Formats: sequence, structure tokens, C-alpha cells
Amino acid sequence: MDLQFMKAGTSDALVLNSISRQAFDSDVKAGAASSGGPPGYQSVSFYVRMARTNHLFKLANENGVIIGGAILFREGDTLNIGRVFIDPQHFRKGYGLFMMREIENLFPDVKVFTLDTPVWNTRTNAFYTKLGYSEVKRDTDLVYYSKSADGNAGNR
Repeated sequence: MDLQFMKAGTSDALVLNSISRQAFDSDVKAGAASSGGPPGYQSVSFYVRMARTNHLFKLANENGVIIGGAILFREGDTLNIGRVFIDPQHFRKGYGLFMMREIENLFPDVKVFTLDTPVWNTRTNAFYTKLGYSEVKRDTDLVYYSKSADGNAGNR
């Protein structure tokens, strides 16, 4: 796999918005009641704002074609993985696994990685557990996960 994970620019917002919309709308296959996603998941202006504030990242293949993205928020020793998404035509090829490993490697001084995902999403809950993230709490809508940089469960 010859992939690159890097910061995205405002010029990437349109493509990342399209991939985000397709990825989150595909969640109906993983338990969602209807198509939809997190706030801004289908807003070009949201992705432009995330790029301008250095929170937007992209995953590109060997030809430079963007196949996924992430929104990351750092606060001190904690990195919150706000969202990750892969173009549905590239699901189950190891790209999500690659991207998550790259996120963790890109921030070697981070102590704890956090994220959340909908309770109903069987695909993402299984994925994050497989990657060593531990559930720290849940409410009626979301499951909150944490992982310390050394791979052990962290506290949120």
C-alpha cells in the first residue's frame, strides 16, 4: 500500500466533502436509521474552515487521488479524532486501519487519543475496538473511546 496521510488544504475541501457525504450516508448499511452524518459532514464551507484551522487531513493513494479524510483536534497531550472517513468504494481494503495508524504516528508526543462513534454503528464500534480503543463511557447516542499512546486504555 503506497498511501500518504497529510494535512489537507482548502483546495481539497470539495473532494473531501464529497467523500464524507458518501461515507456517512453509507452508514445505513451499518445500522443508521437513515442517511446522514455528524454536523458539517456535507458542507464544503465546514471543510474549508477545518482546513484553514489546520484540523483537516487527507489520505491519498500513490496517484495522489484522495480516498479519505480525518478531522483532528489537539488539546495539550490529548488528540481527539473528530471523524475519519473513507470513500465507500475503498472500504475493507485496510485504508482505514492505515489512516488510524498514521494519525497515531503523526503525533508522537500525544499521550491519549480519544474519539466517539454512534451507538448503533456496528462497523465503527468493532473497528475502534480492534484498534485497541477502550470504551470509557456511553450515552443514548454515542460510545466514547480512549487509547493511551502506549496502546493501553486511557482515561477521558
